[in-house]
Amino acid sequence: MPIEPGQPVPTQAPAALPASSLSCPPDGGPAPHLTPRSGGFRARFCTGVSLCVLASALMAAPTLARAETATVAPAENRDQKTGQPQPGSPQASPEQASPAKPNARSSNPLSAIDWLATPAPDPGLPGTVLLEPPVTGSASLPEVTVTPLTSLTPPIGLVSPASTGLPVDLWRGSDAQVLARLLHAIPVERSPAMQSLMFTLLLSETRAPAEGAETLLLARLDRLMDLGAPDPAQALAEQAGPTKTKARFRRWLNATLLTGDEQIACSTLQRQPHLAPDYGARIFCAARLGDWQTAALLWEAAQALELLSKAQLDLLDRFLNPDFYEDAAPLPAPKHPDPLTFRLFETIGERRPTATLPRAFAAADLRDIAGWKAQLEAAERLTRIGALNPNHLLGLYSERSPAASGGVWDRVAALQRFETALQTGSSEAVAKTLPTAWRAMQTARIETAFADLFADQLARIPLEGDAAELAWRIRLLAPTYETASHEAPSGSDQAAFWASIAQGVPDMARARTGRDQAIAAAFADGSEPPAELQALLKDGQLGEAILRAMILFGRGADGNLGDLTDALSMFRAVGLEDTARRAALQLMLLERH
Repeated sequence: MPIEPGQPVPTQAPAALPASSLSCPPDGGPAPHLTPRSGGFRARFCTGVSLCVLASALMAAPTLARAETATVAPAENRDQKTGQPQPGSPQASPEQASPAKPNARSSNPLSAIDWLATPAPDPGLPGTVLLEPPVTGSASLPEVTVTPLTSLTPPIGLVSPASTGLPVDLWRGSDAQVLARLLHAIPVERSPAMQSLMFTLLLSETRAPAEGAETLLLARLDRLMDLGAPDPAQALAEQAGPTKTKARFRRWLNATLLTGDEQIACSTLQRQPHLAPDYGARIFCAARLGDWQTAALLWEAAQALELLSKAQLDLLDRFLNPDFYEDAAPLPAPKHPDPLTFRLFETIGERRPTATLPRAFAAADLRDIAGWKAQLEAAERLTRIGALNPNHLLGLYSERSPAASGGVWDRVAALQRFETALQTGSSEAVAKTLPTAWRAMQTARIETAFADLFADQLARIPLEGDAAELAWRIRLLAPTYETASHEAPSGSDQAAFWASIAQGVPDMARARTGRDQAIAAAFADGSEPPAELQALLKDGQLGEAILRAMILFGRGADGNLGDLTDALSMFRAVGLEDTARRAALQLMLLERH
């Protein structure tokens, strides 16, 4: 319908719309009219007094669209002049003319992709159910371990952690100087269990602290030499790299001089002379490699510059010129010779006995150049400290018949008679020879080596009386102590207590002495290490805690029973159960304290 100027624009379409086009009058007349075109509406601005109605506004009104659908008649059923429906043409019913009910889907946004308009399927699970297990049991903050980012030193050792049971970071968190002092101070001479633990700590493949790695390595080498083990010390130095520092090379050279492997060390020194500890080592190595002219030149330079003492120059002079001193008097023996001096005296034919020298020199007597008696005494000395395999000692004992009587010869004879009795399988022969052999081993203080060698064979020989009791005690000193504990020959309180310690379940009621009670307290339920050792364990300083426990055990063996309980409790707390049991059994069975 025409819209007069000034008349408001209707918000709802009339009942019928003309079928003509929507356009403005060509002459700018006052009245525009609307015409549906191409399925939609189009609006143009008109000039003149009135404005055309915007078709876009009509499109935005849903009521206008519904009115058009309900009321507009087809063009062929309308009068061409008036635009009204012709008589008889179908009219929209009131129901059709009424506004249509809103469609539920008309409120959803349109989408260019069909599947985006498809609602997600219902999984059928409540949204509040958590299918994952809880990740924490409380709301407290977790502990955070902070480790400084430092370069890690490579682990050094001859025995893998899988064999020793000790971690690679055994020395983590400890001061290298403190560890070096502890390694030097721990007494192990009277306890075979402590000796074995010490060798395990020294030879286990471990990583030194980031600061002080060289200090700890040198301390390990020095302690091995002190225990009479130059062969492991030589191997450990070679693994670490003996030419990296002069201190390492000096210890490596000393070890090779005692083991007889100085050829490789001298060859290295010839290539890198700056590693020489003094002119004496250079002179010896040059002559050892056949370069006698260089050795003589170095000796003359050392004499002219006074680089060596007169005693050293005289010894080297006899080494370089043996023909000049065939009838000369022997040189005075030094009280504290170093390995080079010892080898030089040996080379000129004036070999020094090793009984009064440090234990490491005893290893030199195990070579074939030493006599049998010297080899036997050196083997007993090294076995006593745990530095020699018992089978090596047995081989020397069985090598030949004793040449005399008394001392080591009596021990050789007693052991040979006992071994012969074992081979016969005669209970009577074993019962007769066992006490004598045992007393000989007690004299040499190598009882645990004897137990390691013969415990299994004794278990197969039926014995009675005192011989059975002695054999059972010997078996308690062997690695198979727990098996032997179930075969006690008597029911005495003392035997029952020893068996309970071997099984790790001590019977406090059978503990007769204060020492027995202190040992039993360490194996009781609820026994814990002392607070200072627990603090070390909490900080991850396992190696230092073990070393301090070994010092406590030494004090406990001397009579401080509180320290004895603390030491054994510490060993058990860190998983050294076998060490704790064997140490306790040896303390009770060996007559050394």
